[in-house]
Amino acid sequence: MNAVMTYRRRVLPSVRESITHKFCINGQEGYLTIGLHADGSPGELFIKISKEGSTLSGLMQAYCLAFSLALQYGLPLPDAIVRFKGMRFDPMGPTTNPDIPEAKSIIDYTARYLELHFVERKTPQS
Repeated sequence: MNAVMTYRRRVLPSVRESITHKFCINGQEGYLTIGLHADGSPGELFIKISKEGSTLSGLMQAYCLAFSLALQYGLPLPDAIVRFKGMRFDPMGPTTNPDIPEAKSIIDYTARYLELHFVERKTPQS
C-alpha cells in the first residue's frame, strides 16, 4: 500500500520583516538577509556576495532558494543547521564577527549565524 504524503507550504506574508547582516570571511564580503514569518521565525534566505556573476554567487543563490523552500515546507531550522554547519570550502577562515571568529565556508557561517540568532539554547538543569 502506498502512503500519500501531502505537504503544505508556509508562505511568507507579502510585506515582512527581515534582518540583513554584513559579513566578511577571509576578505570575501557579503550580505545575509533573512526574511521572517510573522512569528519571527526564518522563512527565506538571501546571500549577496561581492563576486557577482561568479560560479560561487550562482551557487549561493541556488542554495538560498533550496534552503528557503525547505524551511517553508516544514524542515525544522535545527535540522537544517545540523546538515549545513561544518561544510568546508573556500572562502574559509577568519571573519569580522566576534561571535563566529572562524568559518569553514559561507554555508557554515550562515548555519552558525542562524543557530546563534534563532535557535533557543537549552540551559543545563541545576
